[in-house]
Amino acid sequence: MLSTETLDEHRRMTPGERFSLTLRAIRENIPPLGAGPPELVSRRSELMRRENDLRNENMLRAFARTQDAE
Repeated sequence: MLSTETLDEHRRMTPGERFSLTLRAIRENIPPLGAGPPELVSRRSELMRRENDLRNENMLRAFARTQDAE
């Protein structure tokens, strides 16, 4: 969880600054994802895929609930 100070700092950023921050985080984190033996890289990729699928399912369920409420 981000601190209140960090959240306030992010709110004061322009969209371009937030986008740059996102790109920097991606650039910094991509190399470690591909490091290690192929089996480890495959496990990491599969875990990320499962987490993304679960997140997408939750978002779709929430969206469906808002549509049902109308």
